[in-house]
Amino acid sequence: MSEPNATGTAHGGPGGDAGSTDARLGSDPAPLPDGVWDPASLAQALEGHGYLADEGLATAAYLGLKLRRPLFLEGDAGVGKTAIALALAGVMGAPVIRLQCYEGIDASQALYDWNFPRQVLHLRTAEAAGRDADAETLEAELYDRRFLVARPVLQALETTPSVLLIDEIDRADDEFEALLLEVLSEFSVTVPELGTIRAIEPPLVVLTSNRTREVHDALKRRCYYHWVDHPGFDREVAIVRARLPQVGERLAREVVAAVQAMREQGLLKPPGVAETLDWTEALVALGADHLDAGRATATLGSVLKFREDLERIRAMDVGAMVDRAITEV
Repeated sequence: MSEPNATGTAHGGPGGDAGSTDARLGSDPAPLPDGVWDPASLAQALEGHGYLADEGLATAAYLGLKLRRPLFLEGDAGVGKTAIALALAGVMGAPVIRLQCYEGIDASQALYDWNFPRQVLHLRTAEAAGRDADAETLEAELYDRRFLVARPVLQALETTPSVLLIDEIDRADDEFEALLLEVLSEFSVTVPELGTIRAIEPPLVVLTSNRTREVHDALKRRCYYHWVDHPGFDREVAIVRARLPQVGERLAREVVAAVQAMREQGLLKPPGVAETLDWTEALVALGADHLDAGRATATLGSVLKFREDLERIRAMDVGAMVDRAITEV
């Protein structure tokens, strides 16, 4: 993660207001990256960074940039929700600051924490030096900004420009959602001992969800919502060829045909684009230039991640399924 290069630095003690700019949702439109003036040009710029976005996703991303509005991307795992954040960062020439959500995550992991070992060391150094300072002065020194550890959200607020990726928000709990709701409403963090730290320029925020649970409407209302679906056949082939340029057209089309056929089988975890790429890469590593039943069966572990799904596909006669999918294409 990059170091902050533009900050609204808190000062003046408790209650102090750090930022000179109150950058809030709904403020003036943000300056767009060079060469981006509409959704189509953004899609072209994303393609230059290896991401093929359809019209709906390109429009959502464009509005997120233009209106300083967080993007809420929901969809099955492996459809490219995280990858769009990385590609947008490339277009913007900005770092990606990632907050990976999990059950039990709280403010100290997301916003900030105090560096306790350094605070203790400061106290011991003061004692060893024989400093004659009153307790109130020493306490104030302990809560100086140099002892504050910025976590991903605060890092993103202090880094201009930046992309804040809040990954798998559906894995966090309701209390954490409420915390994010406050931060995304004001693009600021209040540290009781220091004051309020506001973003000089709000980061582009991308939230992703695999929809393992429903995220509250209050958070979604702050965002531009887009459902990221599995790509169509031609687009998925193009993604494979763009990400793995060494792959031939025939192998790419056959693998995509087989994967899309698997998605229609009611699996516990239908393969996403990430699995399509993994499977193709595994086949290339084996020297394959086309997909046959033997190699398909031997490499199913690259595309299916549950035992039940593996058994179901193997029971269906992998060779016949592959041949049928290729014939239909």
